[in-house]
Amino acid sequence: MQIRPTGQTQTTQAVNLQTENTTSATQNDVASAPVDQLELSAEAQAMAGMDGSTGVRADRIAELRAEIASGQYETAERLDTAVSRMLNAIA
Repeated sequence: MQIRPTGQTQTTQAVNLQTENTTSATQNDVASAPVDQLELSAEAQAMAGMDGSTGVRADRIAELRAEIASGQYETAERLDTAVSRMLNAIA
């Protein structure tokens, strides 16, 4: 296998940019640009909890997360209640 040079390399050249009338062209482009829109169905809003009809209580969730993080949530009484409910659901 032989590797041969590809030939001469070209040097870089400066590029002159024209800045005349760029503001009017930019303003026209913005005015004619399409606008994105998003519409969510009632079902999607309910799933996202946007309308409050889902029954999710963010304050209660935050309270429970804080109790779990601090170690106060898992008490013997709560564990007994959970086990009892689980056994009742199975039987």
